[in-house]
Amino acid sequence: MNRLLKTMSVAAVSFALMFSVYANAAANLPDFTELVEKASPAVVNISTEQTSSSASGQQLNPDAKELNEFFRHFFGQQPFGQGQQQTPKRQQRQRSSLGSGFIISEDGYVLTNNHVIDGADVIHVRLNDRREYEAKLVGTDARTDLALLKIDAEDLPTVKMGRSDDLKAGQWVVAIGSPFGFDYTVTAGIVSALGRNLPSDNYVPFIQTDVAINPGNSGGPLFNLEGEVVGINSQIYTRSGGFMGVSFAIPSKVAMSVVDQLKADGKVSRAWLGVIIQDVNNDLAESFGLDRPHGALVSRVMPDSPAEKAGLQAGDIIMSFEGQTIEHSSELPYIVGRMKADSEVTATVFRNGKDKVIDFTLEKRPEDSKLASQSEQQQNRLGMVVGEVPEKLATRLGIQGGVVVEQVLGGTAARNGLQQGDVITMLNGQRISDVEGFNGIAEVIPNNRSVPMRVIRDGYPMFIPFKIVD
Repeated sequence: MNRLLKTMSVAAVSFALMFSVYANAAANLPDFTELVEKASPAVVNISTEQTSSSASGQQLNPDAKELNEFFRHFFGQQPFGQGQQQTPKRQQRQRSSLGSGFIISEDGYVLTNNHVIDGADVIHVRLNDRREYEAKLVGTDARTDLALLKIDAEDLPTVKMGRSDDLKAGQWVVAIGSPFGFDYTVTAGIVSALGRNLPSDNYVPFIQTDVAINPGNSGGPLFNLEGEVVGINSQIYTRSGGFMGVSFAIPSKVAMSVVDQLKADGKVSRAWLGVIIQDVNNDLAESFGLDRPHGALVSRVMPDSPAEKAGLQAGDIIMSFEGQTIEHSSELPYIVGRMKADSEVTATVFRNGKDKVIDFTLEKRPEDSKLASQSEQQQNRLGMVVGEVPEKLATRLGIQGGVVVEQVLGGTAARNGLQQGDVITMLNGQRISDVEGFNGIAEVIPNNRSVPMRVIRDGYPMFIPFKIVD
């Protein structure tokens, strides 16, 4: 009997201790209610109207339109038969709830994502109290996926902008938005990583979080626990079509820099250096004589660019730019992009085993169509940008000729598993001498037929089947 009582006593104590641990853990979790109550009035729902052609008597369901926008933005696809010719046609205006935004000034400036309002004929902003306004588009910046709107109202509730530079991985953050049209939905999570670079967004060092973000959240604010906006929810990473625990927000520092220019000029002007760069991995670091992987490796210098005029060369590794250390290549475009044209700057590069200081005079970024050595049509067909192999890398690999994959844009290259930094030495049984030779070989490859491609990845050669999908 005594033994039974002792056992029961131990069990009771264990349960009490376990309950106490869980209670303490719950007590230490943040309470978001006050933050949400104060911040929600400044969060808005954004819907648009577009004039489009469709079959007579046929209308797209708004939910289908919103899902189409979701697939277009995240996958570059158009489901539900969009893009197919329909007859007979007539003009009609479709209205869809596409996203979120937030008020940044009492006189009606609203910030959202560019992809939320892109192509809209009319933009509607609905406030927390159900008042609705037709918004004027002040300006957009596709490179950072930001748009600034203006509504005719006064004494509006506003958000407080915070410092995204103060964020640290592991901190709590809160999102408020309209996923799938469900207004003022609150989700929370933590900062997973900072300074993430995505292939299509070189000018944004994204905040990565595990906050649940879905279609309709785009353009909405990301708050810290002080109720300050530290990011603008923009994208997710998914393989299923839904949220998978990885979402990305534009830092408030980037956003407010863009807002200032949009208010002043309606557009954003950026400085231009004129280089194609890539990350330095362990093998490249060893081949160039670096003690560890860091810096931005220059794989191509654009003709008649500030970089060429200053004497920068392919194979140089940019270690610092205007006093800012470059750990990853993704950091350089953002640093250059927020500077003004005609700025005189200094960079430290690693060349032939030694540091070298180079002075540049930045210029205004020309139109993208003037920058590419490959034709835009060829880039779109192959889904990648290639450049000449730096001399040191070619020596280390023991090759002559070939091309290096500088950017994977999606489409064909992504489907075939190509990666940035891959060196392509042979395509369809023909050796590749340079970029021009590669383009010539690729141009005559028929669509939807696999051909052998020899690549060198991380120092190891391999053959992969390469199919250009139309």
